[in-house]
Amino acid sequence: MAEFKDRDLHLVKKALAIAVLAIERQPGPFQSSSYQSDMKALLDQLIDGDAELEHYARAARVGVTGKPD
Repeated sequence: MAEFKDRDLHLVKKALAIAVLAIERQPGPFQSSSYQSDMKALLDQLIDGDAELEHYARAARVGVTGKPD
């Protein structure tokens, strides 16, 4: 697996969080739960705790919906 650090790691975490949320919002047959599951697992490996997870989850909501909460 590639090794990411600093800003690159931040971008990977944010991209994964956005992708997970975007997939979750897709209707029926267009929702790829296997990709979503794999992305969630990878994000869990990269995230250091609940506070950081909430930070990226909020950033994903803003990115996908345009609203913070």
